[in-house]
Amino acid sequence: MGQRLRKLVSSLVVFGVVAAAAGWFLTKPEPWPASHWDGLGAPDPANGSLIFSAGGCVSCHATPGASGDAKLVLAGGLPLKSPFGTFHVPNISPDETAGIGGWTLAQFGDAMTRGVGSKGEHLYPSFPYGSYARMTAKDVNDLFGYIKTLPKSANVAAGHDLPFPFNIRLSLGGWKLLFFTDKPRVTIDASDPKIARGQYLVEGPGHCGECHTPRNALGGFEAGLWLAGAPNPEGEGRIPNITPGSKSIGAWSAGDIASYLETGFTPEFDSVGGSMVEVQQNMAKLPAADREAIAAYLKAIPAQE
Repeated sequence: MGQRLRKLVSSLVVFGVVAAAAGWFLTKPEPWPASHWDGLGAPDPANGSLIFSAGGCVSCHATPGASGDAKLVLAGGLPLKSPFGTFHVPNISPDETAGIGGWTLAQFGDAMTRGVGSKGEHLYPSFPYGSYARMTAKDVNDLFGYIKTLPKSANVAAGHDLPFPFNIRLSLGGWKLLFFTDKPRVTIDASDPKIARGQYLVEGPGHCGECHTPRNALGGFEAGLWLAGAPNPEGEGRIPNITPGSKSIGAWSAGDIASYLETGFTPEFDSVGGSMVEVQQNMAKLPAADREAIAAYLKAIPAQE
C-alpha cells in the first residue's frame, strides 16, 4: 500500500511539473525576434509626430494638469482607476533613468506591440498594446524617434496599486492567451485604400476600441460588440456607440464625422465634451485625408444597435 501511495504521489508531482511547464510555455512573454526591428533605417520624426497625435500619447503620459508645450513632457503619474485596482501611468520621456531614454528600439517596440516590458516582463493591458499590436514597425520606429526629441523628465511615477491576484504579472500571460491578438477587430471590405487606412488608424494607433467597446469580467473586449459603446472608465455616464447603428452618430455622414474630428462641432452645432475633447484636439492635428479615412471606416463597420 505504501509503495502504491508513493507512486501516486510521484505521478502527481510529475504531472504538476509538466502542467506548470506547459502553462509557462503557453503564457510566457513573447517579444518579437530581434530581426523584426532590423533594416528600418533612421526614423522619420515628422511621421512620428503624426502617430504621436493619432495615439493621443499626451492624454495619459503628460503630467496631470499640464497645458500648452508642457504637455510634451511625458513625465507620467496619471492614476487610472479600474475594477482591478489603480494603475499609474509611467514616465516615457527620453530621460535615461526615469524614462525610456535608455531603451532600444526593440524594447520600445515590444512594449508597444507585444505588451512585453524592457526587462522581459508582461505589461498590464491598461497600456493599450492590444491595439498598438496592429502598428507597423516603421510607425513604431518613427514614433520612438519623435519621442526622443521631446524634453526629459526625472519624475519617477508611482507603481501600480493592485490587490491580489491582479498584482501577479504571470497571470497576464493567461489574459493574453485569451484576448491578445494582432488580427483585425472586424471583417470589412478593406479593398478601398481609404477604408483600409481608417481601419489601421482606428484599430491601431488610435486605439478607439479601448473606450468605445464593452468589456467582459476579465477585461477583454465583448465579442461582436466592436465600438458599440461602453461604461465610462472615469466612472460617470457612458462612452457612446460610434457604429452606423448608433441612434445619434449613426445618422452622421462621413463628412460630418471628419468635420467633427477637425473642428469639435457636431452637425447639430453642439461641441465636443468630456474626455473626447483631448481626443478631438489630437485628431485635428492629422492630415485631412486621415480624418476622412477614419470616417469612411466608421461608416463601413457592422452596425450595433
